Order: sequence, then structure tokens, then C-alpha cells
Amino acid sequence: MSDDVSAGFPGQEPFEFVPRRQGFNGVKTLYYETVFQDPAHLEVFTYTDRMSYRPGDVVRFHTSTTAERFDINIVRDGVRPQTIAHLENIGGESAGLRDRFYERGCDWPQSHAWKIPDDAPAGFYIATSHASRNEQRQEQEHGFFVLPRKGQQKPILMVAATGTWRAYNDWGGYSHYVGHKLTDGWRFAPRVTLHRPWARGFIWLPPGAPRKAAIQPTPMGSPPRYLQDEFACSRGFSKFYASAGWASYERPFLCWTEAQGLGVDIVSQADMIADPDLLAAYKCVVFVGHDEYWTWEMREAIEQYMENGGSVARFAGNFGVQIRLEDNGITQVCYQERALEKDPLAGTKGERRLATDFSDRRVGWPGEQTFGLNTHYGLFAGVGGMVARGVGGFTVYAPNHWAFEGLDLGYGDVIGAEARIFGYEVDGLDYEMIDGIPRPSARMQTPEGLEILAMGLASNLEVAHGRKGESLYWGDQTTAFALKRYGVATEATRGAAARGCGMIVAFQKGRGSVFHAGTCEWVAGLQQGDLATCRVTRNVLERFTRL
Repeated sequence: MSDDVSAGFPGQEPFEFVPRRQGFNGVKTLYYETVFQDPAHLEVFTYTDRMSYRPGDVVRFHTSTTAERFDINIVRDGVRPQTIAHLENIGGESAGLRDRFYERGCDWPQSHAWKIPDDAPAGFYIATSHASRNEQRQEQEHGFFVLPRKGQQKPILMVAATGTWRAYNDWGGYSHYVGHKLTDGWRFAPRVTLHRPWARGFIWLPPGAPRKAAIQPTPMGSPPRYLQDEFACSRGFSKFYASAGWASYERPFLCWTEAQGLGVDIVSQADMIADPDLLAAYKCVVFVGHDEYWTWEMREAIEQYMENGGSVARFAGNFGVQIRLEDNGITQVCYQERALEKDPLAGTKGERRLATDFSDRRVGWPGEQTFGLNTHYGLFAGVGGMVARGVGGFTVYAPNHWAFEGLDLGYGDVIGAEARIFGYEVDGLDYEMIDGIPRPSARMQTPEGLEILAMGLASNLEVAHGRKGESLYWGDQTTAFALKRYGVATEATRGAAARGCGMIVAFQKGRGSVFHAGTCEWVAGLQQGDLATCRVTRNVLERFTRL
């Protein structure tokens, strides 16, 4: 950050001057929040000791701030946010960052301890830290779950994709995707801690913040735009805000269900394994948004729930990576493509729990066995140059299925196109067309009786066309996907891996029913009130809560 400031235009705050090299590319540049400990610069950052609590538990806040005093406002979020507490005049202390804070935890001092009221409503709580000095003002949002009391559960349980939140959270400049000044060839942090703040935009966003998928097709002859990056860069949000987090995905779903009068509880993924009886109390379990990272034990819990007759509604995409939780759930571990080299479980009897892709032959548990779809037969649509001019919705192949009841659809109709619900990452299958109907190929390990209801096309190859101002987002991903799908990268397998699809499927698993719309952006249709998206969602939830 530069100290060079100018008065700017009359009446405006001073500009800050930051030099950029010629050829600067904001799409490929990581900017991130961190503490500066500059007494002249007002800052406040807070995290909590845990992610989930029950009424009566104590939440311990840990804060670093250059303010002498600050406040924390606590709200139960939803379509009508409810203020729960306002903690005032808390003493502030500026704390630095210890070595490898991103995996060891920030280790900041406890700033306040707050007891959750015994009658506090269940839900997702946003704790906003407020600091002010003269005309300066700073806010930072943190979030945690308050679990329902026994016997007071609602019919539907939404399990937030907290493994993916943690993987993408780049506060301090580190995540499962990025890292700087790392050694031993690491380009990302394989171990990330819960004991650090959430990057800006993961917990709260202003209305109208751009989503990851493009809101309209890229015009012919024009390079793709990245509205979420433009928004993040110009307003100080994490450039990963649209990839994961409460604000982009779970919150829109919760607000829609509450507006519809549907009762929904919310928990973290870790709660599924912390409480073995948690899932059984619900008629329907829901997953939404970008839901990529799971532990082995989480999959076992949801499969057992299905086998025992529980219904699962998954309006989510990109299921495919195994993680491990260590240090009582505080540390999340994922070695990704370096698992064979760096994961201590490699070559041991426990290597089925390698922190890498579930489709890896050593893990041997492809995603379609649980949720009917496989992300490696997806993936990208409506972002960058990946299916940049697609229809943005699902083409219907089974218009008479109960999920489409009330929409008067016909074969070949498209749903969700106006709201761009197809993207930015989608899950699919290798398939064959028989009499105009897509069916899983023999290569896939799908549950028996799975029916493909609707489908769209995806791509894993982004091609540069030499246009001035062009910037690729992912580029050529075909080698990686060829290895994940076929175990070998040849010209033929790379060509095949360039092509993918996203699907809506339905099937029975044990005594349970499963509906899976394999797209991250389904909630965009709910946000925009898209008729088809809303009707399908309601059909699924109403049917599954009646079963």
C-alpha cells in the first residue's frame, strides 16, 4: 500500500497512489486483506474460537484493531435480520501475524466473551465489528452458526458448504488456491486454519454484487469480462467472494425459503460428523451453491442418512475434493495434486483418505456414487471464455417428471436461462443418447435407476484469440481433467476432457430420494425470482418434506 496521497476532487476523500507495472492484469493479480498495525490507519478484524455453538454456549471473540475501543453487533441473518446483541466499548489491541498464521492460527488475544442466550433462535449469525476514530470508520463481518435445540428442529436442514468457504478464504493472502513467499514449491497453502478472519465478501455483500457467472453472453468479437473481479478490485472485496461463502450462496437460498414460509435450519459440514444424530431429525437435507470440499466422514454420514430413508435436495455444483479436519476441526487439510508427494497418508493403509480428488484411484470413491454426478465430467460454463455464449440454462429431456410439475414444459425447453442458473461450475456424467434421451454411459458408477432430467454443455478449454485486452481466466485445463477422468493425458483424452456437461438428475439411494441440480448458480434463479427455478425448488422441497 502506498503512502502517496492527493486531495483529489474538491469534497472527496484523498486518492491513494499505487504504481502498476506495464501490462498489469487484475485478473491474474492477488490482492488481499491483512493487518498493518499502523496507528494512523484504522483497522479492525475479528474471528471466533469455533464455527458452531448451541444456545447457552460462550462465543469467544479474538480481535486485532488499531482502535482504542470498538463494538460488535450480532445479528441472526435471514430475510428479516434479527438483532440479538450489541456489545459496546470493547477494549482494542493491535496484534500482528505470527509465522505461518494461515495454518497455525492468528493467536490473537481474546477481546470479548459473549454467552448466547438460552432462548436464542437457531440460524447463521453475523458479528460485525465496528471501529471509528474522528471521521474514519471501519467494519468487518464474521459469522457463526447457532444450532437448533433438540426437539425444536424445522423440517429442512441446509448444510452450508463450509469446507469450500475455508478453502477459498484468502484473508492474509493464503488459501487452498493461493499463497505467497511459500517454500518447497508450494503455490497454495495445504493447511488452513479456522482461527483467522473471513475475507471481505464471504459473510456480507451489498445488494447487486456481481455473481461469478456472466449475467449475459459475451458479444461476438469481444473478450470476456470478469464483473466480479472488477467489483472486488474497485471496492476492496476479496477476489474470491463470488466463489464461496455465506453471502453469495447460502444466504440467498435461506432468504428465499423464509420468504416462502419454509422452515429451514442451518449447520456447518463439520456438524454432520460432530453430532451423529443430527441428520436423522430432518425429513430433507439441502446443499446449495459451490460445494466442493468434503471429508470421508461427511460422505459416510450423508450416505447413511439416504440409506435410512432421508431425502437429499442438492442445488449445488463441483462436488469432488476430499479434505481432512485436524486439531479438533480447526485445521483443514488438502494437498490436491501434490497429495502423492506430500500427504503423510500416501502409500499407507489409510491412503483412501488422501486429501485430494475423490476420483483419484487411490481414494476410489467417485462423486456420482453419492450424489449421482461427477464434477470431472463438468465443469465450467458462463465464466471467462468457457461456454461464454451458452444459453445459461438447462435443456429439459424429461418434461413430465414430478420436479417440473406446473411448468407446462415440453421436450427441449430450456429453464433458468434468463437468470443464468447454469454455471459457473457444473457437474455431469459421461452419457450416450438413446432415442433422444441422455443416459449414463457404462463408464459411470451411478446409482441404479438414475434419470437425467435436463442438461447443458460445459467446457474445460479456454482459447486465446489474440484480441487486444484479452485475458484468460483458466486457460487450458484439459491435461488436468484428462488425468482426473481417464488417468492418462494423451491427445485423445485431452480432446475429450475439453468437453463436459452439467445435469439435473433424480434417483433413489437405499430408502432415500435424491434430486441433484448440478450447478453452483441455481440460487441466482431464486434471487431473481425466476419462475422455473422457484417452482422446481418448491416442488422438490414440498415432495421431500411429505415423504
